[in-house]
Amino acid sequence: MSKQFNVPPVIFPSGPGGDSGGPSSAAQRHPMPPFQPRPAATNPIPFMSFDVGSVAQSASFSAPQLGPTITSANPNFDDEPPLLEELGINTKHIWSKTISILNPLRPNPNLQSDADLSGPFLFFLAFGLFQLLAGKFHFGILLGWATISAVFLYIVFNMLAGRNGGLDLYRCLSLIGYSMLPMVILSALSLFVPQGGPVILVIAAAFVVWSTRVCARLLVEAASWNEHPGLVAYACFLIYTLFSLLVIF
Repeated sequence: MSKQFNVPPVIFPSGPGGDSGGPSSAAQRHPMPPFQPRPAATNPIPFMSFDVGSVAQSASFSAPQLGPTITSANPNFDDEPPLLEELGINTKHIWSKTISILNPLRPNPNLQSDADLSGPFLFFLAFGLFQLLAGKFHFGILLGWATISAVFLYIVFNMLAGRNGGLDLYRCLSLIGYSMLPMVILSALSLFVPQGGPVILVIAAAFVVWSTRVCARLLVEAASWNEHPGLVAYACFLIYTLFSLLVIF
């Protein structure tokens, strides 16, 4: 025997002009509004409280203008002075003084009127390098002895000259340094001469006399005082004898 199911009747709602009575009027649904897209100004990201597009449009960052700065600079370096000249090192002047020292009979005192320490520093450095090739490390001793020698000669000269002395410590150190050129040559020759023999003693004595004569002549001419040149030469002789002992021993 077949089982029967109770199926409720299906009632279609009538149109706007149809019957509004009965259960169909209660079940009538209102029409849904059409889909409207979200406005562009609405932020789709809930945790961002500002609009990125509006900030990008409102911000006005000016790009760096490098063109005028580069064009305003002078790219031509031909008019720039040399680096040594900016540092106060006159190579031509140093070379002229060096050539003048090489003539022990007639050194030019006019070149020594402009004192500098660039040439003396090069001579002391060359002296130390030649001694280093001989196995002697004397850089600290050279700088110390040069300072003490300049102070010693400055005191002796001004004590002898009194008020007539016009020698300052800076010029005194410059003259001692330039007169070290014969000592530099002696230091170079000592590399080829046996140490401790009579040959090196004779050569050292000749170079000490050379340095003494040049230094004393320049001191007297630079200070415009020549009353006791022998005493000034004796002080110079002691200084360069001290430097020659570094070469001999």
